[in-house]
Amino acid sequence: MDLDLLNGAELTAVEFVLDFLQLRFDDSLLTLLAWPVIADANGVSIGFGDPGYRDALCFVISEEVKTALYNEGNELTLEFENGVVIALSLREEELNSPQAGSFTSPEGFFEF
Repeated sequence: MDLDLLNGAELTAVEFVLDFLQLRFDDSLLTLLAWPVIADANGVSIGFGDPGYRDALCFVISEEVKTALYNEGNELTLEFENGVVIALSLREEELNSPQAGSFTSPEGFFEF
């Protein structure tokens, strides 16, 4: 999967849907079926259920993606211009289902 389309894209919405997360960008949608970890510019990270988790995700709304990386079977990471990093482990032993999410863009649809 090529996440290069997200480089320079603005995060326009963070949607919490029952038990998954959707991140909307200019013309793309990243759906995560597992909860990512968020690290601030100082490297302090928080996970789902920690106080401030949702606020940390919403903090990057309107920020542009500096680097988007997909490493199959290992990790998906989004680094924003303000230094915040959203990281999702794709290691099988850390996922509750065989699918971790999907990416929809003008170029197509991809499940991972």
